[in-house]
Amino acid sequence: MTTARPKQDPFAATRIAEYRQLLMGRFLFIMGLRMMGTLVGWWVYELTNDPFAIGLIGLAEVIPAVSLSLYAGHVIDISEKRSLLLRGVWLYLACALLLVGLSTHYTSTQMSNHWIAFSIYVIIFLTGIFRAFTGPTFGVMIGSIVPKELLQNATTWNQGTWLSASVTGHATVGFLIAGIGNTGALIIISLLVAAGLAFMYRIKPKPALNEPGEKKTLDSVKEGLRFVFRSKEVLGALSLDLFAVLFGGAVAMIPVFAKDILKAGPVGFGWLNAASDMGSILIIIILTLFPMRSGQGRKLLFAVGGFGVCIVVFALSKVFWLSFAVLMLSGILDGISVVVRGTILQLKTPGNMRGRVMSVNSMFINSSNELGQFESGVTAKLMGVIPSVVFGGCMTLLVVVTTWFKAPSLRKMEY
Repeated sequence: MTTARPKQDPFAATRIAEYRQLLMGRFLFIMGLRMMGTLVGWWVYELTNDPFAIGLIGLAEVIPAVSLSLYAGHVIDISEKRSLLLRGVWLYLACALLLVGLSTHYTSTQMSNHWIAFSIYVIIFLTGIFRAFTGPTFGVMIGSIVPKELLQNATTWNQGTWLSASVTGHATVGFLIAGIGNTGALIIISLLVAAGLAFMYRIKPKPALNEPGEKKTLDSVKEGLRFVFRSKEVLGALSLDLFAVLFGGAVAMIPVFAKDILKAGPVGFGWLNAASDMGSILIIIILTLFPMRSGQGRKLLFAVGGFGVCIVVFALSKVFWLSFAVLMLSGILDGISVVVRGTILQLKTPGNMRGRVMSVNSMFINSSNELGQFESGVTAKLMGVIPSVVFGGCMTLLVVVTTWFKAPSLRKMEY
């Protein structure tokens, strides 16, 4: 006779007041950031008319974000988390305000397009510095607020919040650019980040679990790296995400597809950017109500493989609705990957090492997304836009096949 599983409350984590404040603050903050990233890609392409210039945006952010990630993890583990997060978000707000000034008509009459684009790269470089600290801190605070038995539910809600903010930001900014221009859109972005700050101030301080000076910085960093490399499931999931998104980063070239291939304009550009996130939100809702109970590793590999196929179809499509549909499907598959990876990290990481492990995760994500954007720009310049995206999708499939045979522990993983 089998025992029935107890019915799970899909809203369990959100019943914690502090966790709700964190979700709302993160939603507004991420929405503003995704709007900023989308706008900057469109803006730089307008200034330069060069796909390679879009790739340089990713490089400008990834250099400081990855370079500082390991040190940031050490700092997070020995710091009070709330004040560290608030400082980072304040600095992001300052960068958004700098972009507002740079986008004005007065600036365009005083500076050439070349120097405006260069200034944008400098500001994005600064956001990369702040991102090294703020991104992992959000993940660490989840573990500080939510009890362990609710971490899977909290992780799913966290990813759903991120994706909802992302799709809202992507879709909205296209309409804003068309309606009120870059300057107006950047003002809205600044207001969103400021509103996110207001929610984050309602969270109680989260003291460090490690004392400053307890370990030397280098020893602390090495300890975090050793944990990741010894945990085969964590390492496998992170590596798969790193290489799959590195080669499958078609999103970076969406401004080119929207403007020159599909002739969709800024509104179509916003919808194409939003498509993958809309798919991710759909699957997050499903996984929140009906969480995966078995075969998570195998499902992860199938999802990433399907993502690669979607990228190839997107590259070859000349029809807007088909391009939108395959990007949405790619988001559904990517959402599965995100939930599995995030849950593994939260469940397998000790509390006193979360800052360092989340920073390693952040380094992998930064590497895959921003280096993927740079890789897309380089290959687009060498091969042409369409062949470069086809190449990226095929490489993603190759990574999945290789991982299937070389990492059996990931394939068999369950939680």
